[in-house]
Amino acid sequence: QVQLVESGGGLVHPGGSLRLSCAAAGFTLAGHAIGWFRQAPGKEREGVSCINNSDGSTSYADSVKGRFTISRDNAKNTVYLEMNSLKPDDTAVYYCAADKWFFPGCSVSTNFAYWGQGTQVTVSS
Repeated sequence: QVQLVESGGGLVHPGGSLRLSCAAAGFTLAGHAIGWFRQAPGKEREGVSCINNSDGSTSYADSVKGRFTISRDNAKNTVYLEMNSLKPDDTAVYYCAADKWFFPGCSVSTNFAYWGQGTQVTVSS
């Protein structure tokens, strides 16, 4: 059974950090692009970052560039999103998604086939 499981969300003060994990089960992330998305109440889903698991290339939304870092650990079949200097505007449910990808680079505009259930991130004092 193909599954993506996010973890690592929680409540953090402004300026704090969190690391989200996206573990794949039932398939290997090799040959896939993996994206992180978020959706805040009343807002549209936003693509945050993606990584091409084959060539390691990454992409970030302007809103998180310089603060968030996406990475992968193929031995653990897991992708991470390191989030630093968190702001209240980063509060959202964060989802990871994956799809087979055979091209250079990655894009959060990809129609990802597999999605996780989401993990809540709340940034508040």
